[in-house]
Amino acid sequence: MPQFRFSEAAGLLGVSDDTVRRWVRAGQLTAGVDSAGRKVVDGAELAAFARDQAAQPDDPSDVGRSARNRFVGLVTEVTADKVMAQVEIQSGPHRVVSLMSTEAVRELGLRPGVLAVAVVKATTVVVETPGGER
Repeated sequence: MPQFRFSEAAGLLGVSDDTVRRWVRAGQLTAGVDSAGRKVVDGAELAAFARDQAAQPDDPSDVGRSARNRFVGLVTEVTADKVMAQVEIQSGPHRVVSLMSTEAVRELGLRPGVLAVAVVKATTVVVETPGGER
């Protein structure tokens, strides 16, 4: 079973080591000890906790769709030429980049500070593990 030191867990969740310690003291996470005597959190428990803690803002578009991956965020940058544009959206800790026509950018009114939803539907998702673990 994979285990993560507090500092590793903190890095994965985007919080400080102290926050992980507070969660353990509050009973929100269970700490164990690894073979070197360091405090660790079980990987499966950490994954479940991360899922429960992930708070995605409500999708303001109120549109039904088959795509499940929606990233609600703020447009942070738009780089456009006469035909094509690159739009960057910051959704929590995730930066999502989309290429679209400059015409679409104008029609949607996309500019820094605008609330937007990036909808991703992919038929192929590559999953990797550190160090090629299997």
